[in-house]
Amino acid sequence: MNSRIKLNEVDPEGYKALFPLEAHIKKGVLDHKHLHLIKIRASQINGCAFCIDMHTKEARKDGETEQRIYALNAWRETPFFTEEERAVLALTEEVTLIQHRVSDDTYNRAAELLGADYLAQVVLAAIAINSWNRVAISTHMMPQ
Repeated sequence: MNSRIKLNEVDPEGYKALFPLEAHIKKGVLDHKHLHLIKIRASQINGCAFCIDMHTKEARKDGETEQRIYALNAWRETPFFTEEERAVLALTEEVTLIQHRVSDDTYNRAAELLGADYLAQVVLAAIAINSWNRVAISTHMMPQ
């Protein structure tokens, strides 16, 4: 697969505009384990090889287990994830697959388990990684 334009070179200001949301999320209340799960799962759904490669490496570096990373695409069928993580993953999937909408059941369960501030951070993190996935996929960014 041939690489396409490099947005950071062609439109550096536009590319840089994505970073403040990332910085806000990293300073927020979101647990780093949850952030890794959000980034990996959305990237799996979107088929973003660049982001899957990057975020699984980061997750492992931060202590995430191989078992949970490998089972992430089948998280509903495993005992490896907490109720809070399941709520985070369900919400991430529905935000990523937004054409099907975020269901009231998923939203209400996440709100009940996580609270408003945490819920907001999960939604923002899902939005951010989906933006990055679209940058990487549309420009054929390759894992390294």
